[in-house]
Amino acid sequence: MNFSELGLGDGVLKAVEDAGYSTPTPIQEKAIPIVLMGRDILGCAQTGTGKTASFTLPMIDILATGRAKARMPRSLILEPTRELAAQVADNFDTYGKYHKLSKALLIGGSSMNDQMKVIDRGPDVLIATPGRLLDLFERGRLLMTDIKTLVIDEADRMLDMGFIPEVEKIVSLISPMRQTLFFSATLAPEIKRLADKFLMNPKEITVAPPATSAETITQGLVMVSHDDGKRPGGGQKEKRIALREIIAREKIKDALIFCNRKRDIATLHKSMTKHGFSVGQLHGDMSQPARMEMLTRFKNSEFTFMICSDVAARGLDIPALSHVFNFDVPSHAEDYVHRIGRTGRAGIEGHAYTIAVPEDRQYIEAITKLIGRKIPPISETSVKSTNAVKRDGISPAPDNANAKKSVVEANKDTSSVHPQRREQNRGRGRDQSRSEESKAEKANESQKKKMLSKTTTPKKPDQLNDLVKFGDTDHVPAFMQRPKGK
Repeated sequence: MNFSELGLGDGVLKAVEDAGYSTPTPIQEKAIPIVLMGRDILGCAQTGTGKTASFTLPMIDILATGRAKARMPRSLILEPTRELAAQVADNFDTYGKYHKLSKALLIGGSSMNDQMKVIDRGPDVLIATPGRLLDLFERGRLLMTDIKTLVIDEADRMLDMGFIPEVEKIVSLISPMRQTLFFSATLAPEIKRLADKFLMNPKEITVAPPATSAETITQGLVMVSHDDGKRPGGGQKEKRIALREIIAREKIKDALIFCNRKRDIATLHKSMTKHGFSVGQLHGDMSQPARMEMLTRFKNSEFTFMICSDVAARGLDIPALSHVFNFDVPSHAEDYVHRIGRTGRAGIEGHAYTIAVPEDRQYIEAITKLIGRKIPPISETSVKSTNAVKRDGISPAPDNANAKKSVVEANKDTSSVHPQRREQNRGRGRDQSRSEESKAEKANESQKKKMLSKTTTPKKPDQLNDLVKFGDTDHVPAFMQRPKGK
């Protein structure tokens, strides 16, 4: 099947062709005709399968007829993060370039005044994060009574981030006579309950088992140890060593490296820079312009490794990303699926490696249970450093085997000397030792004589009855040499 069989208009089909696509993905093939029919959808597909195009393409066709009024958008797309919202906006521009449709991107970290100006002109579609949308609504700058199509994307991430109360409030402000498209990478019981609350007689579309990883991704697990297995967050140094050694043997075009904590991002960034790697960093504390600039630079291959938090785990489409590294094992098993889903997209082969310490076993077990298979372990010998490799700038001490080997070799060297010559060498050693001892004794005697020759008895004044002697010297301060009573 190709896109022309899905019922899309000529303008959208031409834009899709310009983008280089000819065959729809399974989620697109099943969802697009249903959206064009005006039905609600409950869609579930693993990340990287083209969910975004499955709702943006038919929405552009639907919005092609009609016009929005000032401050009254006709459709709304809710996203959990700024990066996802910005990416959907890019998709809207790509596929809607042959239609005169307007959009407003409402996200935090960007100018609110600029966003208000776009809203005042009447956008056809709002692409927003829940917080900024409600902020503008409460300021009286936005009306949502005219929204006819609502998209709730990455619903499971909304749930994880605690956005569900905001989403429920937003839905209550929209007319019940609407079409709702509800997409999620997983269909946990909580997600099903939300879908039942928001949707009316939906068409359920599932194109992959919930929370499965793509078959195009080669996965691997590296277990490293550290001195204190009970120390929270321990093993950071050992994990850095393992990461560098995996990188050294892999052919990496570009890679995302996920950390659980922002401070670990900074530490790893500093360490990799020190070791000569081309790296950038991305996390939630960065301003939105800085985050977008960093993503653009990474996509333009200005650096090879992006060290990031889970803000980059959902929906980011980086073409042909070759590798994903979990420097920290995610505490939520679902995040593992989303992280590694950044690679192996659109049928291209990808690689995902996870570095773990002993206390991560419970998280590894949860991931294994969720994806329905074990992560293949990588041999520990392949990531152990040798004596020729320095660990974070410190040469490792030789092990006992090497030490014993050197002792044996030294003994062999000694035993190879002729017995008579060996005895002569021993005699020379004894004579040399006696000679050195004799020289030392003579030097000590000479030093004692010199010290005694310098020792003199202090001259006492006639009036002096008592003198006070200080330390090991014969010198007496003048003020102490006064007669008593004066």
